[in-house]
Amino acid sequence: MPTEIGSPDAAAALETRHLSRRAGERVLVSDVSMQVSAGEILAIVGPSGAGKSSFLRLLNRLDEPTSGTVLLNSRDFRSIAPRELRRRIGMSMQTAYLFPGTVAANIAFGPRQRGEILSCAQVDSLLERVGLPGFAARDVSNLSGGEAQRVALARTLANEPEVLLLDEPTSALDETSVRGIEDLILTIVRERQMTCVIVTHNRAQAIRLADKTMVMEAGRSVTIGPTSEVLRVG
Repeated sequence: MPTEIGSPDAAAALETRHLSRRAGERVLVSDVSMQVSAGEILAIVGPSGAGKSSFLRLLNRLDEPTSGTVLLNSRDFRSIAPRELRRRIGMSMQTAYLFPGTVAANIAFGPRQRGEILSCAQVDSLLERVGLPGFAARDVSNLSGGEAQRVALARTLANEPEVLLLDEPTSALDETSVRGIEDLILTIVRERQMTCVIVTHNRAQAIRLADKTMVMEAGRSVTIGPTSEVLRVG
């Protein structure tokens, strides 16, 4: 069982109960239970191969657990249609996977899939929010790495998710872009009272961003609690 540090959470917006995944004989995630509240950021840290990204992919059913479950606002995620679940639990990958075309077309993609049309004003507002005013008509092939990551985040936010999953969102960026994305994440989580789970190899980043931190090793959660205690800040 993982070491739990600090007091229990209030009502959890996102919760896992004994979540596990196997691939053949290989154990990717083993018996992970955790809770994250609305407006809270949970960082997941640990060595390469610890199961961090595998765990993240289970949270919105990009991969299926072999046992255990995920609760979204106390509701079992299996009772939610996958497309609706992935709208409500949005995910931004380590690499910004944008499809060819304009920034505006990428941002409007999610809402269009469910029959909603984003106005130009709505697209512009999202771009303003992520620090890219005037980028709507720009072709994605002309974006820098930091700009592409911001567009990917805006595309996720266009779906108005309740939970934001981030898998190493700044690992390929320069230090200036890293701090810009971190500031953006903090601002958006606070403004929207979103729940955020971020996988990072960078413990300093976890300290800067996260209210709570979970340390994973060999697919297991070995410690979870306030970041200042888990990572011994100060």
